[in-house]
Amino acid sequence: MSRSVERLPFGTTSSGEPIERWRLDNGRGVTADVLSYGAILHAFAVPDSSGQPGSIVLAPPDAESYLGATAYYGAVAGRFANRIADGRFTLDGQEYTLPVNDRGHTLHGGTDGFDSRIWRVEPVADQPDRAAVRLSLTSPDGDMGFPGTLTVSVTYTLDADGTLALDYHAVTDRPTVLNLTNHAYFNLAGSENVLDHVLTVDADHYLPADATAIPHGPAKPVAGTPFDFTSAHPLGARIGEPDEQLLDAGGYDHCWVLRPHEGLARAAVLTDPASGRRLEVWTTEPGVQVYTSNKLDGTLADAGGRRHLRHSAVCLETQHLPNSPNVPDYPTTVLLPGETFTSRTELRTA
Repeated sequence: MSRSVERLPFGTTSSGEPIERWRLDNGRGVTADVLSYGAILHAFAVPDSSGQPGSIVLAPPDAESYLGATAYYGAVAGRFANRIADGRFTLDGQEYTLPVNDRGHTLHGGTDGFDSRIWRVEPVADQPDRAAVRLSLTSPDGDMGFPGTLTVSVTYTLDADGTLALDYHAVTDRPTVLNLTNHAYFNLAGSENVLDHVLTVDADHYLPADATAIPHGPAKPVAGTPFDFTSAHPLGARIGEPDEQLLDAGGYDHCWVLRPHEGLARAAVLTDPASGRRLEVWTTEPGVQVYTSNKLDGTLADAGGRRHLRHSAVCLETQHLPNSPNVPDYPTTVLLPGETFTSRTELRTA
């Protein structure tokens, strides 16, 4: 069986705009479903050790559920993924004010971020050995308070080995700030929680945060803390320790600063002993936010009726560091006219 790209209907928005569902099939038992709404990774079906396929991402069952959700299920978050403190930043001497939507801060682009937009979708036909779609969006000058008209795209490519790559591109006509990520919730087993999943993070430092999830101070070594995943540990092994950082967040919701690298480098490895599935995350980005779905409360369920509860998944969000526009020591997130922003993340399942 050869690779294929198929367009399917997936309901409508509240205004009646159609939502498309695009299925990528590598012809070897791995498929990925991508929605035009939010550029969402709706499903990523991977065989377990016995060859039985199953999606490794949490997802609501229908369009209506997505429209009411605030958990960013599988979406591309932007213009600025993660948080900007107090909804403010200064660029070239001008202060910009953004809508706040998380404890007085701007989270994932604000109250109407890229996760709730309809993206234009087109299949990529010039890759005969891969299945790919490109999703594009134009964000006008002043959108959610951000300067500059931004033209952005993300291309999902599924290859014969079962690797799903996300390639981001963006250009602007005015200086702006930009940080993009995918907010997939991974559960490799389809189980009640991921506390038995085993995680490795290729980072020697992380960013401690205050009680509202804004990093305070420089990165700190993970050594000797519950944040040390330089060797493999079950997610649940230390998540309940009386550590102030864990208590404030209700689990892990922190950015790990990856070891310095040029180009693509491994960020994390997630395995599930029960199913035998393994996921490697590779990225060109300097950080990865590990979030153990601390705020999922069972409001939503998947198509099989399984409720999405606290710790029922883990997000591995490759990105620049949170609140970067307000922290000069962090890698810059400024994008200038004439420049092209590029970023690549690979989800390797083989």
